[in-house]
Amino acid sequence: MFYRIAVMLKKVVCPRFLRFLSVPVSPVPPEKREKRGLSRFSRPSFPYFLTFAPRLLAAFGSDRERWPDAASLQQYLGVAPVTERSGNKHWVHWRWACPKFLRQSVVEWAGMSVRYSVRAAAHYQQQRERGKGHHAAIRALAFKWLRILHRCWKDRKPYDEAVYLKALQKSGSPLLAAIAGATAAAK
Repeated sequence: MFYRIAVMLKKVVCPRFLRFLSVPVSPVPPEKREKRGLSRFSRPSFPYFLTFAPRLLAAFGSDRERWPDAASLQQYLGVAPVTERSGNKHWVHWRWACPKFLRQSVVEWAGMSVRYSVRAAAHYQQQRERGKGHHAAIRALAFKWLRILHRCWKDRKPYDEAVYLKALQKSGSPLLAAIAGATAAAK
């Protein structure tokens, strides 16, 4: 029985699979990209977006009513911490009941964003200066990114770092000083 399956795989399935692999894959046209929502997650200025765009799109989904606010998305993906209280005790831990692959995808994506986004690098550095470890700082960055991407997704607008930096300036965020310091140090 096993021999028959092995022969069938070798003679029938493998050649078809190899032919499938040799077919060139055409890129998704811009009009279909916009319809599918991919453009919000794949910006040309951020090459790491292209790797994670399908995963992020799967995490967000196509139903914009599913996530009424960013907190519900953060909780579902397991990026938001869980606070438990019982009597006089209080403790915080990460979410155990969540889709692990999607959580890992969002966290990896946030880690990659530190290389390409000035704002992400400044936020990561700010978390490290507050005494958080590498992974905790990346999770905090993922938490922040999900809020930003949720707004972009709801408004059907691509992420633009310049717009976000203007919003930080308008609100007087301390993160803006860290960004200015990082930019000056890079020169």
